[in-house]
Amino acid sequence: MAEPLHTLGAAELGRRLASRDLTSRALAEALLARAASRRELGAFNSLDADDLLRQADAADARRAGGRSLGPLDGIPVAIKDNIAVRGQPLTCSSRMLAGYVSPYDSAVAERLRAAGALLMGRLNMDEFAMGSSTETSATGLARNPWDPARTPGGSSGGSAACLASGQAPLALGSDTGGSIRQPASHCGLVGLKPTYGLVSRHGLVAFASSLDQIGPMARSVDDCELLLAALAGPDARDMTCLAADARAPRVLPADRKPRLGVPRALLEGVAPGVRKAFDDALGVYRAEGCELVDVDLPSAALAVPAYYVVATAEASSNLARYDGIRYGHRAARDGDIVALMSQSRAEGFGAEVKRRILLGTFVLSAGFADAYYGKALAARARIREEYLGALARVDALATPTVPSSAFRLGEKAADPLQMYLEDLFTIPANLAGLPALSVPSGLDGALPVGLHLVGPPLGEGLLLGLARRLERATGLAHRVAQP
Repeated sequence: MAEPLHTLGAAELGRRLASRDLTSRALAEALLARAASRRELGAFNSLDADDLLRQADAADARRAGGRSLGPLDGIPVAIKDNIAVRGQPLTCSSRMLAGYVSPYDSAVAERLRAAGALLMGRLNMDEFAMGSSTETSATGLARNPWDPARTPGGSSGGSAACLASGQAPLALGSDTGGSIRQPASHCGLVGLKPTYGLVSRHGLVAFASSLDQIGPMARSVDDCELLLAALAGPDARDMTCLAADARAPRVLPADRKPRLGVPRALLEGVAPGVRKAFDDALGVYRAEGCELVDVDLPSAALAVPAYYVVATAEASSNLARYDGIRYGHRAARDGDIVALMSQSRAEGFGAEVKRRILLGTFVLSAGFADAYYGKALAARARIREEYLGALARVDALATPTVPSSAFRLGEKAADPLQMYLEDLFTIPANLAGLPALSVPSGLDGALPVGLHLVGPPLGEGLLLGLARRLERATGLAHRVAQP
């Protein structure tokens, strides 16, 4: 029996499209039917079937005319709802932006269109990317396809739920402190946060500008690499984007086995099932001749507190524009402009966004900036120095992606600090601007868990190669949660 189209990866779909065994319209129709059958997972905020089919017909016409645009031509890519796509909603899963339609394409949307990809719908997320469970979304919960009573992770929870349930073969997420990698781990996916500046942030709604990155999510390493190749490139509209001459990739010398650094002091408190999957993954690398090296990262313990100072400070600044006057929801009330702005923000933002704005405003306020923000920046610099020092001795650093597997929805909603610790292993890569990925490493009971790899600047190829070794050994590529 032929495999259902929704279970196939992007590379295989591309081969079938190229051989004319499949049309893009047939693929789009199959995925729309799959999305309709899994609507209870809450993966999409919106999905315009007519628009997707128009894009599919255009791809088929190109191919029929001998004008294929490459391996992604005709393949749907689902888009997180904080990445601008011309003519589609851009809500960040917030009441503040309800009804807003983007008048322009983000840089990554432009690059995907140039590659012939079909831009498929708007994916659910934590409001303004602030959260680790997609429970802060104003549009409703997203659910984990492997156990709908549990979180798919966040903030790119809709991206993860969409992929793991076979509603699209590829998706975009954004990652400020782990928001691609943590949901990838919880849903059995490959998710990559690129080196800061490798992918343009033009058209990404800002949360914390010095930390945010757009990145690929997929059900296999090969598909993740395929999508990354389409996303990466210089862009003069993003002054933090690396120039073309600064993009020389880091590669492993052909005559040397990889060295993996393991910061064992950080592993205390990891759930037993996650620890077993991690140890098993290390065993795979050891059996393949990789050298495992204990490394010390003493300042990594500062990562979570430093992050929640830096990120909230930048969020306070970035979200100041949503005041009901310049941007965003406007309250229906009379009175002076200050009251109008205050009411508009009170109505438009959810509790977690308000909490982070208040924290950020406090740490930047007169008399406190040196005590909090200045110290957080110093801690950030030390973390980057230590990670780069360790990566001068090893090729990559390995930990679990998340200390535990997916938790039950509502389980941590009343304790923000416990939620923040979801990103214990992922945050340092954002603070240091380093590439990092999560690749499936096994199961905790019936729930997926991931291995987290951090590499040197522009070490994406090295990380993907290491992840591919583990993927071959575990056989966990292309898994789709049934039904």
